[in-house]
Amino acid sequence: MPPFQPMLATSAPRVPIKDGMSFEPKWDGFRCIVFRDGDEVELTSRNTKPLTRYFPEVVEAIKRDLPERIVLDGELFVARPGADGRQRLEFDALSERIHPAKSRVQMLSEATPAGFVAFDLLALGDDSYVERPFAERRTALEGALGHLQEELAGRTQLDLGARCHLTRTTTDPELAEEWFTVFEGAGLDGVIAKPLDAAYTPNKRTMLKIKHVRTADVVLAGYREHKTSTPEKPLLGSLLLGLYTEDESGAPQLQHIGVAASFTAARRAELMDELADLVCRIDEHPWGAWAGAIANPDRIPGTQSRWSAGKDLSFTPLRPERVLEVKYDHMEGARFRHTAQFQRWRPDRDPVSCGYDQLEEPVRYDLARILTSDAK
Repeated sequence: MPPFQPMLATSAPRVPIKDGMSFEPKWDGFRCIVFRDGDEVELTSRNTKPLTRYFPEVVEAIKRDLPERIVLDGELFVARPGADGRQRLEFDALSERIHPAKSRVQMLSEATPAGFVAFDLLALGDDSYVERPFAERRTALEGALGHLQEELAGRTQLDLGARCHLTRTTTDPELAEEWFTVFEGAGLDGVIAKPLDAAYTPNKRTMLKIKHVRTADVVLAGYREHKTSTPEKPLLGSLLLGLYTEDESGAPQLQHIGVAASFTAARRAELMDELADLVCRIDEHPWGAWAGAIANPDRIPGTQSRWSAGKDLSFTPLRPERVLEVKYDHMEGARFRHTAQFQRWRPDRDPVSCGYDQLEEPVRYDLARILTSDAK
């Protein structure tokens, strides 16, 4: 019964080439523990917070697709087709599903239905599987959910939302390497490796996660102060980053692409002094046109939306004269999906030369193929 904390993963630089490991795609959604006992269904997050009310279509799919009494570890996701018809994970659309208004929850459950993909079994019927090795848990999971793959076998044109799915696995590290490269085109986050002989260990880092790591040269556009910052001891919280595109007239336009945030306390204080000479007024900044705006298609920092109402989104604008190199994993639309990591300053780069053309774009891959075919 909830609350129950999921098993976690530690980072690894590459797919491990050794026996005794099972590999699976790393999904980029909301980690979710599913509890079903007849008509009672509960969905809880990685931090054990309740998610049930936000995903009524997933609750119905669980009642339709899963055994009467079961506890599963998996991921909630939203997939949407692009212009080429291929379906891809969309984390932004998933994030929008967390909304306080019941009417909007219901509307979004129909407009952007979520799916659930299971990757571990914790309990089935009266039996707990937590202490059993993953090899045994996986065999039982396939026995309980294998019909889901059979129902969709060979089908590629379908709505993946409002369904339950079973993730695929392999013990072949070469195939896992292929998945690591190819599946990114469907929005997946990398590969997970699990020891076949390991028990399920709640809140412990028993698994390995292998994620994409890339670098880019980006423009420093501003900063936010750290939550512990004070007038007597100002501390930088995060750097606001941008890349240049061209507007309809061909003029350069600075696009917000994400943030870099992981610094020591000493470095946070140093950066406040180091960047002081770059501080400018917002009306002198490329993002000044959005100051105080509600509508903001490019999510320029400092502007409110229905999702950020009440939050302090203020930032200190900086003249976009500095370039830095950052590490990032992958993109979500025109932005970094996760917080980027500062690597070094690039005084040799012209800020206007830092554009999206430097970013590696994965070959598009249809998420439906991952869930409905052999995915080779």
